[in-house]
Amino acid sequence: MGCHGNKALLFKLLKGVQSVKFKNLQMTKSCKYCYCSHTKNALRFYCSSQKKSETINSTKLEAKDLVVTNKLHIPVLKNEVLDCFTSTNGKTFLDMTFGAGGHTTSLLENITDSHIYALDRDPTAHQIAVDLAKQRPNRITPLLGRFSELPKLLEINNVKPGDLDGILMDLGTSSMQFDESPRGFSLSKDGPLDMRMDTDRFPDQPTAADVVNNLDEADLALIFKKYGEEKRHKKLACSIVEARSAFGKILTTKELAGIIESVCPGAYGLDSLGRYSHPATKIFQAIRIFVNNELNELNSALEIAYQYLKPGGICVAISFHSLEDRIVKRHFHSIFMDEKPNLSFIQKQRLMDKSRVYSTEEIDKAVIRRWEKMYKNVIVPTQEEIHMNTRSRSAKLRAARRLP
Repeated sequence: MGCHGNKALLFKLLKGVQSVKFKNLQMTKSCKYCYCSHTKNALRFYCSSQKKSETINSTKLEAKDLVVTNKLHIPVLKNEVLDCFTSTNGKTFLDMTFGAGGHTTSLLENITDSHIYALDRDPTAHQIAVDLAKQRPNRITPLLGRFSELPKLLEINNVKPGDLDGILMDLGTSSMQFDESPRGFSLSKDGPLDMRMDTDRFPDQPTAADVVNNLDEADLALIFKKYGEEKRHKKLACSIVEARSAFGKILTTKELAGIIESVCPGAYGLDSLGRYSHPATKIFQAIRIFVNNELNELNSALEIAYQYLKPGGICVAISFHSLEDRIVKRHFHSIFMDEKPNLSFIQKQRLMDKSRVYSTEEIDKAVIRRWEKMYKNVIVPTQEEIHMNTRSRSAKLRAARRLP
């Protein structure tokens, strides 16, 4: 990928970082960070590692290569998702994150005469959906695209707003993306710094390598802080910039993880299962979210879900980190993304401009609820499920019913 073709998109994505607003994550002025001893550790890592090549040949993944993955795939919170959708008499559903098809297959097997529109932005996952549609004729309609492309895709398939009975979002990165090293998502497997969920659908889309090697220190620190919630965002951004200046481009996941590990020696945390967590975990998450514009896409997805669900239709969202969960929660609580969080109706009234007259549409927007929560508390996996599928440990399920 040429450098000149994607720099404009990099800056466009950076504007997206600034447009997403969360509690305690407001945009702040970045100050110059002093170069200090932690950079030397990163340079030592580079000196001790072998000389890296300028190009990395990644193997193109085909759906037929993932047959075993598909069979072994364990959908997270499968029974809980099924309970949500079987509580309605609906037959038409949309799986917005098809992946390996675990949830879609479960719905088809348990809801008679159901039809599912299976969306995924990953061409490999889309091909799995195409193959599954051949095995189950007239029950699956595969769709290839991002959340923001969904209205056009549904229009092509004659699906109108208000036609769907249920929508499922199993957010984050799929297991098969983590398991394939050429995709560049995994910390445990060495591969090219790619992280594009769309793979080569958009040739000008920046890769993780483009982000790491072209953005300046302040922009990298902003991404690490806002999308990774990393406390050491300035320190790590400084080290990455210094390392690439001294030794050239950072091209592989192992190189990037090694720099971060050398800068933060002994900084291993513990996950919910008491296992050691790599210090680069949050950085990889932040870069992945930035490259794929995940949070802005999620916000669009929830708006689209409200538009295309029938009154009484159900939306189920499974999130895996606090940034995703926060957006889902705000939508289901009818708190708009440009509002201050957790304001009551009375607080909203106090903040209204008393000197102007509000239209009926503006008043309705402020007072009318769009969703009704199905459960008082968030649903999490049982210990038994976590034992069987450790990747489910951080999953949170929220479900809501669309109000008229």
